[in-house]
Amino acid sequence: MKRPVIVLTGGGTAGHVSVNEALIPEFLEKGYEIHYIGSHDGIEKELIEGRHKEVTYHAIQSGKLRRYFSMKNFTDPVRVGAGALQAFAILRKLKPEIVFSKGGFVSVPVVLAAKLAKVPVVVHESDVTPGLANKLALPFSNHIFTVFEQTLEYVPAGKATCTGAVIRPEIFTGDRNEGLRIARLTGTKPVVIVMGGSQGSAILNEAVRKDLDELLEMFEIIHLCGKGNIDDSLEHLTGYTQFEYVTEGLPHLLAAADFAVSRAGSNAIFELLSLLKPMLLIPLSAAKSRGDQLVNASLFQSLGIANVVKEEELERERLVVCLEKLLQDQQQLHTNMVKVANTKSPAKMAELILTYKN
Repeated sequence: MKRPVIVLTGGGTAGHVSVNEALIPEFLEKGYEIHYIGSHDGIEKELIEGRHKEVTYHAIQSGKLRRYFSMKNFTDPVRVGAGALQAFAILRKLKPEIVFSKGGFVSVPVVLAAKLAKVPVVVHESDVTPGLANKLALPFSNHIFTVFEQTLEYVPAGKATCTGAVIRPEIFTGDRNEGLRIARLTGTKPVVIVMGGSQGSAILNEAVRKDLDELLEMFEIIHLCGKGNIDDSLEHLTGYTQFEYVTEGLPHLLAAADFAVSRAGSNAIFELLSLLKPMLLIPLSAAKSRGDQLVNASLFQSLGIANVVKEEELERERLVVCLEKLLQDQQQLHTNMVKVANTKSPAKMAELILTYKN
């Protein structure tokens, strides 16, 4: 008997892939044949093909959605159209019961194609305000699940449910001693993990390295600095370890960390919340994004579960001073985090998604 088929999509950043990765084992356990539609060269291709051999990956053309002027704004709609046709052909061949979209620009042609192919679509939105891709997808979706209660104000009332964050189970499997071993640290000082997102952050990298001597007097540091951003001149320093990007060993590094400095992407900050890690958030500025990280960070700050410093304030504030304050605030932050942590297991999320299948 032929197995039922589900199609997953989403990409552009690791955050647009992590929820899909958490759901893959659940759909496999339910007997589904899983296919993933993404871009030819996005991080989703690297993560899915590299870590999920049981999933069939299909690459399509896709255009980036920009809020600023670019000549590519005139050509990318053609790529989106071509991607929609490619996705339509894939869906007609696979005949999936449902498409689950995590967002990101590559998801737009897939959702359009699903509507044309009369395949139900469920969308997941991690940020307080929907991203542009999900805004475009909403009219063609059957339902949208949100992480934040506040997001329900921005989506159609009859087709949205707040479920809380979906956290990858492996995040909870980390071992502190193994993390210290991987990072070549002793754990004799508080350990700070600095995470600039899957692309890395030049501003965070500069802030860490500028205050590094003072920071190392107080902390040991695990620095996830992004591809191509390793500084070879710092490799000899005791108590400081650099990684471009970590996948398999991340749960161990998080277990080793006492504090976190992070961008304010929803998936990352909810993972830190679920692990009860006191965090300093440095959100992407409105000049570099649609402002979603600023909103996420502001909400976490208002709940008393994170300290926040804006990019433009970082030079004036200095990272070492911000971390001293995080050290002082850790007990209150931890108490508040215990009260508000709200997550959905991947198993439960998979069940909710499948209620909308054909």
